[in-house]
Amino acid sequence: FDFKVDLHCEENNKAHNTDEISVKRLIVRRGKSFILTFCVDLKSFQALDPLQLAVETGPQASQSLKTKAVFEILPANAAGIGWNARVQAKSSSSVTVAVSSPEDACIGEYSLSVKRGSSSRSIGKFVLLFNPWCEADWTYLPQERERQEYVLNEHGIVYRGQSNGIQPMPWTFGQFEEDVMDICLRLLDVNPKCLRNAKEDCSARCNPIYVSRVLSAMVNAADDKGVLEGKWDGNYCDGVAPMCWSDSVAILRRWDQRNCNCVKYGQCWVFAAVLCTTLRCLGIPCRVVTNFESAHDTDGNLTVDHYCYDLGVTPNAKDSVWNFHVWVEAWMRRPDLSQSSQYDGWQVVDPTPQERSDGTYCCGPAPVKAILEGHTNLKYDVPFVFAEVNADIVTWRMNSDGTKTRMFSDTKEVGQNISTKAVGSYERMDITRNYKYPEGGISDVSPATPDVSVKIVEVGQSINGKDLDLSLSLRSDQSKPLTLKIQLNARAVLYTGFSISNVWSKAFEVKLLPNKGAFPREVESDLHTTNAGLACSPCLRMGFLIKSCFRSTGDSVLPLIWVFALHLLI
Repeated sequence: FDFKVDLHCEENNKAHNTDEISVKRLIVRRGKSFILTFCVDLKSFQALDPLQLAVETGPQASQSLKTKAVFEILPANAAGIGWNARVQAKSSSSVTVAVSSPEDACIGEYSLSVKRGSSSRSIGKFVLLFNPWCEADWTYLPQERERQEYVLNEHGIVYRGQSNGIQPMPWTFGQFEEDVMDICLRLLDVNPKCLRNAKEDCSARCNPIYVSRVLSAMVNAADDKGVLEGKWDGNYCDGVAPMCWSDSVAILRRWDQRNCNCVKYGQCWVFAAVLCTTLRCLGIPCRVVTNFESAHDTDGNLTVDHYCYDLGVTPNAKDSVWNFHVWVEAWMRRPDLSQSSQYDGWQVVDPTPQERSDGTYCCGPAPVKAILEGHTNLKYDVPFVFAEVNADIVTWRMNSDGTKTRMFSDTKEVGQNISTKAVGSYERMDITRNYKYPEGGISDVSPATPDVSVKIVEVGQSINGKDLDLSLSLRSDQSKPLTLKIQLNARAVLYTGFSISNVWSKAFEVKLLPNKGAFPREVESDLHTTNAGLACSPCLRMGFLIKSCFRSTGDSVLPLIWVFALHLLI
């Protein structure tokens, strides 16, 4: 085999939309041909006939696992299936061959060699990626504008804050930085499934469902050699605070340079942004999505249960509602769920370690269409994501005898302003209707609820480190005067809904006069509290318990336990 081979790296990579990664090494997408030129005179080349090409990826590559293929170089007019090569052009000093891979080939790094009889010679390596430009690929995305945004755009927006105060945060995904692709492939190679059975794992990399699920687990370090350790307690002295990150590349490089030891620290938006980088790098279209008022249902009953004791105290519960939660939507087909295209399209893939899925901290891919229709019997993790956007918040009063009384159910709070960056601009796009149909509000359980309305409003702007000025308004629509005992409590909470300290409380009694015409009377009480306990928390939640006073029968608790969430400016 006395000849040279030109891999045409720059030309091939431009044709395969990978030249932003590199033009010095061959990086191509499956289902689309790439060219090789054998620098040898035509007679010598013909004398080598029959000449074969061989490609293989992963350890113990085999044709049965589709990680190895050996195929002849066919004439230009010959038809080929699977891996194949055909002569594209000839000259007196060279022969150019077009090599095609199947649309379902395994992604990864391949070795390429030529064979003749028992002799073999390596002619180089190349990387094969998913191909959203190829109709037969499960990652096919029809619109070019969307491919430009969800595959090729290295910059984006991550939304944080709360539903009535959405804050855009610029993020650099950097999926085409040259070393990022190798880091992504290394992530796949050190995942637990690969360490247990490398040849089976490499064979499964033909499937974007499998690859996205593996990466969902590997972006967090909860139970493997993953990228990021999560932390939510505000103490980040031995690492980097999650809010200080603004690009994925620095995180992935740090993980790689530390020999796969996790990077400290991440929270949901950091996990999601890093996953977005890895998916786009490998060719799976994806976008970062933020769900405001996001439920975390720990027991799978599709509700968030809150408990209130006397004096309005509401201790931390296993279930919670986060100010916001961020995940990734990845685009792919789901033939594993339906023979039709019913569940194709956007899939929720969430790398934040919240609950285990099949024994591993990962989530998805869960079809957004299944979440919308409430098809919670489908994989992967559809019930959990359905609850994140649709759970009812059920408030219970804990009685002194140990029993509990259901007070009310809020069907509206969870799942608001679900947001992602718009295609081709830096505007916010609301995709809430992709996840849920319009619904009602608070559903009271008690049939004898007095008509009392409650409102807490900010007086002036809230600034972290400054006292807060709030005003409480009560109004009664009853025909008789109503005396109320009120217990107010304020707690500092993390954005995950977890309480870190009680910062203020107040108890008092008021008498509400009956409604008179269109202007019912209001009782106002100015509330002042300091920033105690708020140093690491961007949110203050206030809850209250209201009792109506009946002298003959004692106090009657009204189902008006209510939470006021206030986002502080930092």
